Amino acid sequence: MIDPAGRLAARRSETLDLVEALRRRLAGMFESSAYTTNDDEHDPEGVTIAFERAQVAGLLDQARAELRALDAAEERLAKGTYGACTRCGHPIAPERLEALPATITCVRCAD
Repeated sequence: MIDPAGRLAARRSETLDLVEALRRRLAGMFESSAYTTNDDEHDPEGVTIAFERAQVAGLLDQARAELRALDAAEERLAKGTYGACTRCGHPIAPERLEALPATITCVRCAD
């Protein structure tokens, strides 16, 4: 099992890569649409393109939110409170932290 700092650093690195990939993809979508005269409202493909842009933008927002959560987890680690449920104070199961390194609640409180 990876130590908490290593797990957080690895997940943060993966998430940074994801943010960058999604950012590039979204920028590419906007760039390619700038060179066309398609009317999203009347073009049958326009709805699909708009939906895909919205989907990628949503995924990018989620990835950025995960980065913020990982930063907060690193702060809790530095303070010595990482791995303790913020609601009940009990330890969060190692398996849960392995799957969700930035989690703030134990399984019971998450339900």
